[in-house]
Amino acid sequence: MLDEFLTFINNKNLINSSDKVLLAVSGGMDSVVMCDLFSKAKIDFAIAHCNFGLRGEESNEDETFVKKLSIKYKVPFFVTTFQTAEFAENEKVSIQMAARILRYQWFEKLRVQHQFDYIATAHHQNDVLETVLLNLTKGTGIAGMHGIQIKNGVIIRPIWFAEKEQIFDYVVENQIIWREDSSNESNKYQRNLIRNEVVPLLKQINPNLEQTIQQTVERIAAVEEIFYQEIEMLRKQIVWSDGKVFFVNYKAIQTLSQPIVKLTELLKPFNFTYQQCQEIFASFDKEPGRTFLSPTHELVKDRTELVITLKNLTSFESRVIEANDTKVRTDSFQLDFEIFDRPEDYKVPTAKKYACLDADKVRFPLQLRKYKEGDWFCPLGMNKKKLISDFLTDQKVPLNLKKETYLLTSNGSTMWVVNQRVDDRFKVTDKTTRILLIECFS
Repeated sequence: MLDEFLTFINNKNLINSSDKVLLAVSGGMDSVVMCDLFSKAKIDFAIAHCNFGLRGEESNEDETFVKKLSIKYKVPFFVTTFQTAEFAENEKVSIQMAARILRYQWFEKLRVQHQFDYIATAHHQNDVLETVLLNLTKGTGIAGMHGIQIKNGVIIRPIWFAEKEQIFDYVVENQIIWREDSSNESNKYQRNLIRNEVVPLLKQINPNLEQTIQQTVERIAAVEEIFYQEIEMLRKQIVWSDGKVFFVNYKAIQTLSQPIVKLTELLKPFNFTYQQCQEIFASFDKEPGRTFLSPTHELVKDRTELVITLKNLTSFESRVIEANDTKVRTDSFQLDFEIFDRPEDYKVPTAKKYACLDADKVRFPLQLRKYKEGDWFCPLGMNKKKLISDFLTDQKVPLNLKKETYLLTSNGSTMWVVNQRVDDRFKVTDKTTRILLIECFS
């Protein structure tokens, strides 16, 4: 199997000799075999394990087993624990979908932080078969017809070529120990029902079902490649981002053939379903402000665009800023502070990323916090109060971006709506002798 493994990754150009790969390891037979193959192939890898907390002490024992596996292979080990059932209930998704969303978000975070080139999962031919059947049963588009891809961006499946029997033969031959997940025998999970009941019946009709499905998948994948070339061209034309927020020109979508299918593909990275995309499309001719939620993102139908932001799964804690602080960082941006005597020929910068204030009107410590309903300030150029929510509406800030608006306050008074406008009470005047200059870096 090692020779087939090496031939497969070489023919499919999955891994180069200099690549670092993060292996998703549950402790089950498939992922343990994948570890052993990587070790024997002398590929640079690390192990990541998710404890979903769904099987009590058995889940903890899996974690311990995988940790010992990392010691055996002398590779880095990463582990995290998820409140999977709680996440599934809150997001109104299945346990399986919740686990998928949580683990892939975490894997990607690890990949970026530790500079891995790829994330490898231990899916194989039987998984491909089960996935195709499950997708067909529940309803699917073209992507669901190919089952599990060999390579999808940074996600690779290096044992995709193997069948379950071949993997079992490998563990017997090499005397490999693995953990058996007791939930695999329970037909309350849809995939298990397909595996345990449906596949055996279909194999009575076609004993070579796995090979047949593999050939079908390869043909569909070729058609899919043509389809996605068109989708990617469309994405470049009507989807753009500032790095954190995504915008989609929905007016352009209304002119397309099969607009809902194409909208579904454009919104797939944000985990919106086909049914939701039908509702989103129906909202195009309705008033702006309608909000749609996926398990990971929030979409607001604005005046001419769909505005998509990552859901704020953790609350922002306010920051206290002292007079001697020169930099303050959040997950979204950085503020740089500088106090200096005003030069005679000084020109106040007007870009929104700057707050140029009269330093003698500012009282430290300052507070950086998110805006809330009821907050007000006196916008620069006005001598009266205005609710910040009304100001943001006037500035045509979409609803989901309003929630991500930050205020910088002095002694309880708002002196800057960050990246928007300063308060008139703190502005630089002819009498200003010292300046507080703040610059925001996104």
